[in-house]
Amino acid sequence: MRQNGAVRCVVWLLLVVLAGCTSGAPPGGGGTVSGTTLIDVSLSSSPVTSTPYGTSTGYAPAVTMVSVGASVQFVNHDSFAHTATSVTGTTFPADPGFTSSALTASGTRLSTGWTSGSLGPGAASPVLLADTAGTYLFGCFYHYGGGMRGAIVVH
Repeated sequence: MRQNGAVRCVVWLLLVVLAGCTSGAPPGGGGTVSGTTLIDVSLSSSPVTSTPYGTSTGYAPAVTMVSVGASVQFVNHDSFAHTATSVTGTTFPADPGFTSSALTASGTRLSTGWTSGSLGPGAASPVLLADTAGTYLFGCFYHYGGGMRGAIVVH
C-alpha cells in the first residue's frame, strides 16, 4: 500500500510540473511557441463568444490578432477530431460549403484557401503564414453547424 501512495505522489508531482510549463499561456487560450501563434482547438472547453463576424466557439482565442509575416498553428485539445478550414466572406456564412477535401491538410498561406486537415486528439496543424493583411474566417468541418468557427486578423 505504501508503494502505491508513493507512485500517486510522484504522478501528482509530475502533473503539477507539467502544468507549470504552460503557465505563460494567455487566459482564454492561444499562446506562442517558438514564434508561432497557437490557436487552441477545443469544442468542450471554449466558451461561446460574440465576435464582429458572428458567434464563435471551439477556438481560443475566438479572434486571433497577428502581424503580417507571423505564423499560426492550430492544436487540438479535445478527445475527438476537428479541422480548421478557411471560409469566405466577411461574416460566418450559414453554410460554409465544406467538402471532404477539408479533411486533408492543404495550403500554407492564410491569403489562399487552406485547411488544417482532420486533427486527431493532441494533433497540431501545419504552420500557416500570415502573408497578407486582412481577416480570415475559418470553421470546423465536423462541428461548423454547432458554431465552431473563428477568425484570424492580420495587420
